[in-house]
Amino acid sequence: MNGANLTLEVLKRYGVDTVFGYPGGAIMPLYDALYDSEVKHYLCRHEQGAAFSALGYAKASGKVGVCFATSGPGVTNLITGLADATADSVPVVAITGQVASPLMGTDAFQEIDVVGLSLAVTKHSFQVTEIEELESTLHKAFEIATSGRPGAVIVDIPKDLQLAEASSKPVLVETQELPVAQTDSIEKANQLLRHASKPVLYVGGGVSLGNAVEELRFFVQSTGLPSVSTLKGLGALDPQDHGYLGMIGMHGTKASNLAVQECDLLIAVGARFDDRVTGKLDEFAPRAKVIHFDVDPAEVSKLRPADVTVLGDFKKSLPKLTTEVDFSVWRKKCIELSEETGFKYLANANNPTGNIDPTSMLNELSQLMEQTSVITTDVGQHQMWVAQHMKFAEPRNLLTSGALGTMGFGLPAAIGAQMSRPDDCVIAVSGDGSFMMNVQELGTIKRFNLPVKILLIDNTKLGMVRQWQRLFFDKRFSETDLSDNPDFLQLAQAFDIQAETISQPGEVTGALQRMVKSENAYLLHVRINEDQNVWPLVPPNTANQAMLEG
Repeated sequence: MNGANLTLEVLKRYGVDTVFGYPGGAIMPLYDALYDSEVKHYLCRHEQGAAFSALGYAKASGKVGVCFATSGPGVTNLITGLADATADSVPVVAITGQVASPLMGTDAFQEIDVVGLSLAVTKHSFQVTEIEELESTLHKAFEIATSGRPGAVIVDIPKDLQLAEASSKPVLVETQELPVAQTDSIEKANQLLRHASKPVLYVGGGVSLGNAVEELRFFVQSTGLPSVSTLKGLGALDPQDHGYLGMIGMHGTKASNLAVQECDLLIAVGARFDDRVTGKLDEFAPRAKVIHFDVDPAEVSKLRPADVTVLGDFKKSLPKLTTEVDFSVWRKKCIELSEETGFKYLANANNPTGNIDPTSMLNELSQLMEQTSVITTDVGQHQMWVAQHMKFAEPRNLLTSGALGTMGFGLPAAIGAQMSRPDDCVIAVSGDGSFMMNVQELGTIKRFNLPVKILLIDNTKLGMVRQWQRLFFDKRFSETDLSDNPDFLQLAQAFDIQAETISQPGEVTGALQRMVKSENAYLLHVRINEDQNVWPLVPPNTANQAMLEG
C-alpha cells in the first residue's frame, strides 16, 4: 500500500467511517485512495464548512470528527474551524496535503507553513517527513485529540509521502489516562460543603466531555443544591429540576446571577470562569469559597483562585462529594427567586408589538420537538435566545460555538450532526448575518438529500452588534444594516429546499409544525422587528447583579 492507503486504514482502526473535506492538488493521492475505500467522504462546498461539519459530527456523537483539505488555501480555510474545536475542547483530526518534500521551503504553488500557522489554534500539529513516521504520527494524533482535555490536531502529509510505498506495523502509543483525584482534596471539598449554608453548583462543558452527566445529576438529586450552567454546559443539568436556575453570565437568567452573587460556596465542575460568565471578575461571587473540579490543571486558579482543587475524572470524583446537610431553605429561596424573576413568555396572539417574538417562538419549538432533537446555532442574538428559552435533555443536543463565538458555525455543524445521528431531527437556528457566512453548504444538503431544518431569524441587521451600538455607542449604527439580503426563499428553492416566510405571530405555530414534521430539508424564514433585543444583559466590566433588563 502507499501512504494514502495506510492513512485510510488507520482511520478505520479508530472506527472512522465518515470524513468531510474538499480535494485539491496536494491531497489528490488521498482522494484517489478514497475512491475504493469504505470510508464515506462528504464533499462540503468550502473547507471551513468541512471543519465545522466535523465539529458538529464530533459534538453530536461523542466521536472524533475528521476533515481533509489540500495545501495552501485549503489549510488556511480550515484554521477557523480548528480554532473553534480547540477552544471548545472538541476532538477533531484534520489531515492536510502538502507540496512534495523537494519543493518544501521554495515558496512552491500553494505551499504554506502548516505547522507555524496552526500551532496557536490546535492542541498539536504534526508534519510527516518520512514515510516510516506516518502510521505512528496518525496514532498519536488520535490519542492527543481525545485524551485529557480534547482538541484539534492537524497532520500535514507531503504529496510524495502519500504516494510512497508504506507498510503497516504494530505501533505502541502511550495512552494518557485522566488523573485520579487525591483523597485529601475530596475530603477538603466535603468539609467545605458541610460548613456551607448557601452553596451553588456551577456547571460547564467539561461535564459532557467527561461523560459525567449521570453522576452530576445524581449529586444534584441527592443534595438538592441549586445549580447554574454555562452556555456549553446546557443540557448537563436536568431542565425539569426546580433547583436549576438556568444559564449564568452576561445573558444569563436573573435568578442564576443573583444566586451566585449571594452564595457562600461555589462548586465549579468543568467550567473555567470565562469573562462572559463572571462579568467583573473581582466582584464575582464575592462571598464564596470555591471548589474547582477539572481535568486541566491550567484552568484551575487561572482567573479565580480555588480554595480546593479536585483534579481528575469527574465520573470517579463527583460520587465522592457528599453531604448530609439540609439545604432546603436555601433551595426554596432560589426557586422562589427563579419564579419571581423568570422569563415570561409572550403568547403570540398577545404580542403588543404585532411582530413575532423570537423568545416565545423558540420556547414553543422547544416544547414541540422530540427530546432527541439536535439544535445547532450560529452566533448572535438568536444564539442567546436559544440558550435562554429552549430546554435540552442532553448536552449533545445543543451544538454552538461557545469560546470562539464563530458566525457561520450553525449550518455546517447541523450537516455533521445529521450525518452522525441520521434518525434524529436536526435544526439549525441562525440569524440572517450568520447564515450568509457559510450559505454555500446548502449545496451539501442538496447533494446528500439531508433532512436538515433551518430556522432563519431575520431582522435585516447584525443584531447583537447593533444592540451594543444602541446601548454603548450612542446609537451610531455603523455597518450593521443587512436590508439588502437576498430573497431567502428563492435562495433555498435554488437548492431544491422547501421554504416559507412568516412575519405574523399567528403564523408561528403552524409553520413550526410544518418544519418539524417535514421529512426533507426545510427552511423557515422568520421576519422579526429590528429592535428586538436580548435581555437581561450585563454590561462590560460590570458585576453580574447589575443587569440591564430592557
